[in-house]
Amino acid sequence: MKYVGKDIEQLIPQRNPFVMVDEFEAGEAPTTADSLTGASCTTSLSVRKDNYFMLPDGEMSASGLIEHIAQSASALAGHVATQQGAVRPPVGMIAEVKHFLCQRRPRLHELITTTVTMGFSFGSMTLCHGKSCIGDDTICEVDLKIFVQ
Repeated sequence: MKYVGKDIEQLIPQRNPFVMVDEFEAGEAPTTADSLTGASCTTSLSVRKDNYFMLPDGEMSASGLIEHIAQSASALAGHVATQQGAVRPPVGMIAEVKHFLCQRRPRLHELITTTVTMGFSFGSMTLCHGKSCIGDDTICEVDLKIFVQ
């Protein structure tokens, strides 16, 4: 399933000017009905001048990349919850950032394409891996531990 523009707000609790996902497309479904394990998605974000994480040098901050990946994971959790009958998207928080490797920061007008894959889930904690690219070039990868309420 694909969500574009304002439809993303059905999946995440964030609102403008803090929305960091322009497009969402569901990938694999979770391997079990009561967790996010195995679920995946692809998202995109066009880097615009009014983005909260833009720096004066015309590049997005590294923390903006982490937030984009976290919101991509949030959109995936929201998609899975909606498929299971939820009315509102779940609220999540980053509990841990590990193995963050940033090759370069995205520049104004570039399109970031991100793949998120959910790993092991236990209770309210879920591990996920995010990889962001510009074209065919990987610009960053990170492992997140996310607490979902």
